[in-house]
Amino acid sequence: MEGKNRNPMTTTNGYFTFVLHAHLPYVISHGRWPHGMDWLNEAAVECYVPLLSVLDRLLEEGHKPNIVIGITPILMEQLSSEFFKDEIKNYLAAKIESSKADIEEFKRHGNNDRAKVAEMWLDFFKATLQQLRDKYNWNILGAFVELQKKGAIEIITSAATHGYLPLLGKDECVSAQIRMGKQVYRKHCGQDPRGIWLPECAYRPSYNWQAPVESDIPETTRKGIEEILHDNGINYFIVDSHLLDGSTPIGVYLDRFEGLKKLWEQSMAMNRPLELDTRRTPYDTYYVSSTGGEKPVAIFVRDPETGVQVWSGEHGYPGDGNYLDFHKKHFPGGNRYWRVTTAKSDLADKQEYEPTAVDSRLRENASHFCSIIRDTLAEAHRESGKPGILIAPFDAELFGHWWFEGPQWLYHVLKELDTDEAVKLRTCSDILVEKPPQHVISIPEGSWGEGGFHWIWLNEQTKWTWRHIYEAEQDFVEFVNSHREKLTGENDIVRVAKQTARELLLLESSDWQFLISTWSARDYAELRVAAHYDAFRRLLGIAKELADRGKTSDGDWLFVIDREEKTDCFKEINIEYWDSSSLSEKSVTN
Repeated sequence: MEGKNRNPMTTTNGYFTFVLHAHLPYVISHGRWPHGMDWLNEAAVECYVPLLSVLDRLLEEGHKPNIVIGITPILMEQLSSEFFKDEIKNYLAAKIESSKADIEEFKRHGNNDRAKVAEMWLDFFKATLQQLRDKYNWNILGAFVELQKKGAIEIITSAATHGYLPLLGKDECVSAQIRMGKQVYRKHCGQDPRGIWLPECAYRPSYNWQAPVESDIPETTRKGIEEILHDNGINYFIVDSHLLDGSTPIGVYLDRFEGLKKLWEQSMAMNRPLELDTRRTPYDTYYVSSTGGEKPVAIFVRDPETGVQVWSGEHGYPGDGNYLDFHKKHFPGGNRYWRVTTAKSDLADKQEYEPTAVDSRLRENASHFCSIIRDTLAEAHRESGKPGILIAPFDAELFGHWWFEGPQWLYHVLKELDTDEAVKLRTCSDILVEKPPQHVISIPEGSWGEGGFHWIWLNEQTKWTWRHIYEAEQDFVEFVNSHREKLTGENDIVRVAKQTARELLLLESSDWQFLISTWSARDYAELRVAAHYDAFRRLLGIAKELADRGKTSDGDWLFVIDREEKTDCFKEINIEYWDSSSLSEKSVTN
């Protein structure tokens, strides 16, 4: 056991943790390749299982990782699906066979170096299959939950389908996303979540809000996101650093799209930061409230310097020329055999991957990252006279999927820091216990997306999606409130209403706007929006017919059954979450 014994005389400069956000949209029964089920298979094989391996290894060696992992509710539902567990077996079997075929092809062509990399892939897929079968019993989510039970990690929740909360049109719908997230977490983790990853780290304070696109939703005073979190027992969330210091990097996007400008002006007109008696710093915790100090929720602030070291394509560690290149693949199997080479190399200039050159680079990059953490916390301690807090949030899929060597880099970083006397590895909840916030502040609206505001999700290419979302939200909330007495217990109206609610939640997923704006899978995303909207409209019509006439056609029932099978998630969905009375201060239970 290599765990450290702290010298009680050593000064602790501060606390550190990674926050890894794992999320994929609902893809089961919605396509396979190039868009759909294989997204989930790839993330599981290349990211989630390698992360589990690293965390288990650290524990076995006597190190407590103390990282925070956010697993979105819709991802939890997919990872626990029996359909997925069967699919990943078939996926791994296919990858093993394609790796064998690559070995034979490369050897036949006399390319022995590339054949060795193909053997690396074969060993990787075989080892993953063995781990899933023999160690985790095909239960990836269950393995993460076991790590939480051991106190090695903290799992946090998110909005049900990763809905972009500041732009949702009704507080009832924001609340439903959060309450479903809490419910699904409790179902799979056996306890309530203490923290939440707000989708895209996007936050909106309370103000007199008007829809940024044409909509029948009336202008109204909206609750701040933190108010709804507080009412549902959530203790903390993560924000980007520009929301703390007010230097919102909104760039030129407000001038490009009128809807964004309208939202920004509304927000700025209604919100004035509360006075602080100390300088705001990302290396401390704060309570956030947009209602004069009422219903505060703690925030942790993303550290900008460590973020650049990992995110930057040009200067970040994943851009090291020795690491495996993500984009260039060998078909038909799809394995990768080339290295990054340089940040500006095009696909034709990529050189062959050399696994033996990687380990030394990983150790050097990890040590460099640890030195930044030490120096940053030491400086924060010198300036404030108290231990600092450094939070490094990233998309989990970066580690292993986008950056193949990323999980091993995490291993080296966590192992080195756990032996450092001046740094405490702690989860966010543990930090709040040891160093609770001392100040209540207000912060502006924004996200961690490009431009710091909502542009990626609300622009000329995506505003049509919001028109459909706002219409659906308005109609569903009105239906629930006008048929409250018929939506209790288990009956045909409740069954159809539950499926209508599932379609609404999936329609609200922020992934569709992201994929449209980045062109990464635009056609797929547009089709998914259209499919969920169409299904929502027909299902709502069926629910209304059942409420009015007590019956519907056989064809309608076959449609309901088909949609239930196609969206096999959120079995315990609660229609009361869209009831306006659920927004009362007593809505802390699900």
